[in-house]
Amino acid sequence: MEQQRLQSLDALRGFDMLFIMGGSSFFVALSKFLPASICEAIARQMEHTAWSGFTFYDMIFPLFLFIAGISFPYSLSNQQAKGIPRKTIYLRILKRGFILVLLGIVYNGALQLAIGEIRFASVLARIGIAWMVAALIFMNVNRLGRGFICAFILIGYWLLLAFVPSPEAGGADPFSMEGSIVGYIDRIVVPGRLHLTIHDPEGFMSTFPAIVSAMLGMFAGELVKSSAEKLTPMKKVGWLLLAGFFLCIAGKAWDVVFPINKNLWTSSFTCYVGGISMILFAVFYMIIDVWKYRKWTFFFTVIGLNSITIYLAQRIINFDGISKFFLGGIIKFLPENLAFLVSSIGYIAVCWGFLYFLYKKKIFLKV
Repeated sequence: MEQQRLQSLDALRGFDMLFIMGGSSFFVALSKFLPASICEAIARQMEHTAWSGFTFYDMIFPLFLFIAGISFPYSLSNQQAKGIPRKTIYLRILKRGFILVLLGIVYNGALQLAIGEIRFASVLARIGIAWMVAALIFMNVNRLGRGFICAFILIGYWLLLAFVPSPEAGGADPFSMEGSIVGYIDRIVVPGRLHLTIHDPEGFMSTFPAIVSAMLGMFAGELVKSSAEKLTPMKKVGWLLLAGFFLCIAGKAWDVVFPINKNLWTSSFTCYVGGISMILFAVFYMIIDVWKYRKWTFFFTVIGLNSITIYLAQRIINFDGISKFFLGGIIKFLPENLAFLVSSIGYIAVCWGFLYFLYKKKIFLKV
């Protein structure tokens, strides 16, 4: 029997993608228009940290990977219920991973640049590889074994970075861009151009803890999908919240000796953002799928059902130009701060309108 779709998952994915779709610019614009301390504090959360540290914007990517993990137990169960052979499921997993890697390379301009100038590492490639490996582990290892694998990866990654610095930067902080073994190995094994010249935040080494981010999502999906009688929906919410708070505390504690760092995707970062992701999912699941308050989610759901589409489309379609075509005449008469705010709202509206058109036509890009 096919599992019912988690509506909270589409809404949470849409909430996450909204910040890629102009939401971050909206809050920055709002802080300029309303220079209140709370608006300015939110605006500061809408950009990545330079190196170590954490902002809300740092968790947009790992949250998406976590969400991709949540959906896999449902997808696997549905395929097995339809009698799809195990070999075919494996091939589908590998195919999805390969397509995402390929789309990531195209997104980075592979069709325009010479081979040596192409950045092969990408956000989509990391999602594809990390999700693919996590899915293969999920299919072949029991829950306890997967827990040990997560611990082994996170602890092993920490020990590697702490005790094996880059041989090219003697004496440098092993957790710095110059002194990290991560950048050194990436310079050797990752082809093409690295995003930060000597380091790539989506490089080879830091993909290993990202696999754990996807696996944490699969643990969450497996819990919510469970049909055990003792696990009522609200008990599932409770377990998600408990796990989320535990991971956040573990991440902050680990931060003392292994800094929270998105660029290195450190083990402390993995735990901390995994905890926040777990808590966010618990809240969305409780409100939408348990309490059935769903009308407010439509705006986010339209985005969430075509998340990869809007990510790629913003690279290809000039949504900003379309927004200016309709609002440019009004914007030029507005004060600068208000013009920035209206422009950011216009951009989001055009992107959402594009996705709504696809939604009405039932066009969804599935990878």
